[in-house]
Amino acid sequence: MKNNLNDMPSEEFRKTGYQLVDWITDYLKEIENYPPLSKVNPGDILKRIPQSPPRKGEDIENVLKDVDKILLDGITHWNHPGFMAYFNSTSSGPGILAEFLTAALSVNGMLWKTSPAFTEHEKAMMNWFRQMVGLPENYWGIIYDTASTSSMHAITSAREQLNFGFREKGMAGRNDIPRLRIYCSEHAHSSIEKGAVTLGIGLEGVRKIPVNDKFEMIPEKLEAAINVDLKNGWKPFCAVATVGTTSTTSVDPVEEIASICEKHKLWLHIDSAYAGVTAMIPEMKWITKGWQRADSIVINPHKWMFTPMDLSIYFTRKPEILKQAFSLVPEYLKTKQDEEVENLMDYGIQLGRRFRSLKLWFIIRYFGVEGLSKRINHHIELAKEFAKWIDDEKEFERLAPVPFSTVCFRYSPENKTEEELNKLNEKLLEDINASGKIFLSHTKINGKFVIRLTVGSIRHERGHIEGAWKLIQYLSEKLK
Repeated sequence: MKNNLNDMPSEEFRKTGYQLVDWITDYLKEIENYPPLSKVNPGDILKRIPQSPPRKGEDIENVLKDVDKILLDGITHWNHPGFMAYFNSTSSGPGILAEFLTAALSVNGMLWKTSPAFTEHEKAMMNWFRQMVGLPENYWGIIYDTASTSSMHAITSAREQLNFGFREKGMAGRNDIPRLRIYCSEHAHSSIEKGAVTLGIGLEGVRKIPVNDKFEMIPEKLEAAINVDLKNGWKPFCAVATVGTTSTTSVDPVEEIASICEKHKLWLHIDSAYAGVTAMIPEMKWITKGWQRADSIVINPHKWMFTPMDLSIYFTRKPEILKQAFSLVPEYLKTKQDEEVENLMDYGIQLGRRFRSLKLWFIIRYFGVEGLSKRINHHIELAKEFAKWIDDEKEFERLAPVPFSTVCFRYSPENKTEEELNKLNEKLLEDINASGKIFLSHTKINGKFVIRLTVGSIRHERGHIEGAWKLIQYLSEKLK
C-alpha cells in the first residue's frame, strides 16, 4: 500500500523493471509454448477484471501477476512464429527497448520547442529511410501511427490541392463545388474508403477499378472511368496505386497510372504499407518503378521491419500542401523559433506526437540495412518455397502470384463444385486455427474462399513454414 504522494520509489522501479525485462525475455524465448490464436470466448477476460477500480494502491507485484492470471490466455500472440495470418507486426529486441525509452522520456513532439531532439531526430530518420528505399531527395517524410492515418492525410492533401476552400468553408451545404472522385483498384485497402468517409467524400465518391488476372489495376479501365466521370460532372482528384495489396499482395502498374494522373492532374498516392520495406533489397528494386512520380507514399515498418506497433511513414513531394491543409496555431502554441523550424503539429490532425522515431533509430542501427534486407529477403524465399510446395501438390491450388511473402491457396480435390470447395476450405481453416499450432487468415478472390499464409516474423525459420505445410496436409487428409 502506498500512502505518499510521490511516484514509485526509484529502487522499487529498478527492481520491478528488472522483473519486467525478465518476464519479456522469458515470454519471447518461450513463446512457442503458447497457442498463437487465443482460445477464450467473448467476455471471458472482462469477467476476470473487477468492475470498479481499487480505492487504495496495490503492490506492483500483484499487477504483474495478474498479467499472467487475467490477460495472457486472452492474447493472440503476434510475435509467435506460428502467427502467419496477417502482415506480421512482430517486435524485435531493439524495438522493444526503444518503446521502453519512449515511455520513460514521455516527450510530446508537437513543437520543435517542446523537444528539439524529437523533431530533428524524426527528420534524420526520415532521411535515412528515404535513402533505404531509394526515394529521391525531394521527398519529405513524417511519422504517423498507421497507414489508415497516412492515406487519409494523402486524400486530404489531394483535396486541398483543388483550392476549393474546403479548409475554410467545408463541404456541406455547398452548391459551388462538384462531387469528388477517388480511384483505386478492387483490391485496395479499406482505409481508402474510410478516409473518404472521414473527409466527407463518401463511399459513393470512391470508384473501384477492375483488375487483371494478376489482380493488378488495369490502367485503361482507370482512364475510361475518369473520362466517364468528367462527362457526368464528377471531379476526379486522387488515385491510389497499391504496391502489395492486402488480399493477394499484387502490385499495380504505377508508371501507367502515374501518366494518367499527370494527364488529368490527379494526386497519385502509393499505398505500399506492407511491401514498401522490400525496396531496400537490391533484387526488389523493381517495385519502386514510377515511385518518383507519386505525390505521396506510405510504408509501415511495423508490418514487416520488426517494429512494435505502431509506426507508419508518410512521404510526400508536397509538404506545403499538407501544411496548408492542417496548420492551425493558437496563441499559446506560438514560439520565437517558428520561422526557422518545422513544427510537426502543422502536418496532420494530431497535436500530441509520440517519439516513434526512436524505434527506427534502435532497429536500423542494431540490424543495419544489410541485416534488415537479409531477414526480409529470407522471408520472401521461404514464401516462394511454400508456394512451390502448393504448386507441386495436385490436391492444392495457388490462386495468386507470390511477389512478396504472402501465399494465397486452397485445398482443391477433384470432382468438387465451387460451393463445396468453399465450404471445404472454410472448414480446413477452422481446423488449422483450432490446432493451436498456427494461425492463418482468409480472403475471397472471384468468389473463391482462399487461405492466406504470410511469412514475416523475425522469429520465422524454415522449420516453422515446413511444420505449417505438414499440418495443412494432415488436416486436409482428415477432411476426405
